[in-house]
Amino acid sequence: MLQAAEPSASQFVARWLADFNAAASPDSIGALFRPDGHWRDIVALTWQITTSSGRDAVAAMLPAALASAGARNFTVDPDRFPPRFVARAGEETVEAILRFETRTGVGAGILRLTLTDSEPPRAWILLTALESLAGYDEETMRLAREEPAFDRDFGGPNWLDKRGTARLYADRDPAVLVVGGGHAGLAAAASLGALGVSALVVDRMARVGDNWRLRYHGLKLHNQVYSNHLPYLPFPKTWPHYIPKDKIANWLELYVEAMEIDFWTSTSFEGGEYDAAAGHWNVRLLIADGTTRVLHPRHVVMATSVSGTPNLPEIPTIDRFAGTVVHSSRFAVPETWRGRNVFVFGTGTSAHDIAQELHGNGAHVTMVQRSPTLVVNVEPSAQLYDGVYYGNGPTLADRDLINASFPLPVLKQAHKILTAQARAIDAPLLDGLEKIGFRLEFGEDGTGWPLKYRTRGGGYYFNVGCSELLVQGKIGLIQYHDIASFAPGGVAMKDGRMLLGDLAVLATGYKGPDHLTASLFGADVAARVGKVWGFDDKQELSNMWMPTGQTGLWFTGGSFAQCRIYSRYLAMQIKAREVGLV
Repeated sequence: MLQAAEPSASQFVARWLADFNAAASPDSIGALFRPDGHWRDIVALTWQITTSSGRDAVAAMLPAALASAGARNFTVDPDRFPPRFVARAGEETVEAILRFETRTGVGAGILRLTLTDSEPPRAWILLTALESLAGYDEETMRLAREEPAFDRDFGGPNWLDKRGTARLYADRDPAVLVVGGGHAGLAAAASLGALGVSALVVDRMARVGDNWRLRYHGLKLHNQVYSNHLPYLPFPKTWPHYIPKDKIANWLELYVEAMEIDFWTSTSFEGGEYDAAAGHWNVRLLIADGTTRVLHPRHVVMATSVSGTPNLPEIPTIDRFAGTVVHSSRFAVPETWRGRNVFVFGTGTSAHDIAQELHGNGAHVTMVQRSPTLVVNVEPSAQLYDGVYYGNGPTLADRDLINASFPLPVLKQAHKILTAQARAIDAPLLDGLEKIGFRLEFGEDGTGWPLKYRTRGGGYYFNVGCSELLVQGKIGLIQYHDIASFAPGGVAMKDGRMLLGDLAVLATGYKGPDHLTASLFGADVAARVGKVWGFDDKQELSNMWMPTGQTGLWFTGGSFAQCRIYSRYLAMQIKAREVGLV
């Protein structure tokens, strides 16, 4: 007798979606989720980025959101990667990419079901994300910008003439002013441009890409190329796994031209005030020729980096040091210090890379550890956390949606597993570091480096060889708490030793993106906005890519992947406000 075939992943998903589309009450929807189920919404049903965790919380929030948004017709998207059995955060799941409709547009989703022998499949995770705005999707807006095949007036302005005029904003204001011209600002501007929203990017640097070009000599990205593409224009397949800083800088310059991004270099944003009656900002820009330009954008997007402003902590008695003191952001000429004694304060990635670069140029380097630091080998361990981007299978867009679908509790669960794997792989190196007195830690509750980045923007090192130099004694190590005081020629240790030095590099990190809010917009705006970056009570990054307490003020930043993923949602929210949908 033939046994019945096991249901496929698609069949499990179809059964669940049939029940979900028919459900309306909190009880009927709650019954479809596990007790520890999660629903994450990215501006599709709530116009917020928010997470509800636990069956009761989901049942209390999701039905009203579905009704308010007019969400309907949840189905497997036939044009995306098909449903499959896949392990996530240590659990075997059925994962499917969904499509649905709302009053304002089309949504995309991720559904993860878990299976048991005793009950029907329950949803562990449901993501709902806005995919496009009805009537204002990227293809519709592209066609609206399309010009005739040929202009009969060959004496009129051509494309280059029009671009030159447009970027001047001589007789108009941009809808959006983007402050900061790194990858975060450019991703936001490109996404806004795709939706037909005029955006001007301003930056103090003299040349596009200088925020990478002028950093320390040996810098490369520490995660691989696969997850680091910018929107609409992926890196060439011929590129190396780890992209050098100058290659990134040149690509950003190319990106600005290719994506027709309006960009003013050598321009400082001096601050602004919001005119509620007029519905726009009055912002002041100090431009290259020393004059001030006042613009009136309806939105200001701060893209000054998660780690943009150097953090210069108070270090007692450092004023006694007669040598050179420089923050790591200003360090650029390692060969100058050949044969000389250098202290590098800090043990994060920049500190290690600078110490290794100085050592390679013949300097005598001593690292000063101020606090315990997470160390992970750049390969393979650091790359474990980007696993969704490796291997054959889904498109980059599908992988981005999968990446965005993990609520914070599940992310922590997954990262604890990955961190344990990384520690096991890196055990010989970690043991060697502990033997020389290097103080290690592994993130909150053992969750590793990615969540450290999302909470404090640093505190870890991707090892590309400096750890071995420390273990071998080729680079020295002292603990900050063992320093008695600075002296003109170096540092006096509590054990009586005097360590000579000519240079102190302060690799002491950067201030968060909210640092500039008060100085640029005033204390009242800063109080209304509150904290930027780090997790809020909705389990999301505070005030990132979503409306803040100040009308018309937005923030973006983070990794290349974060900026690529969330710039679309930021742009759609601004577009929705521009056309009156919100």
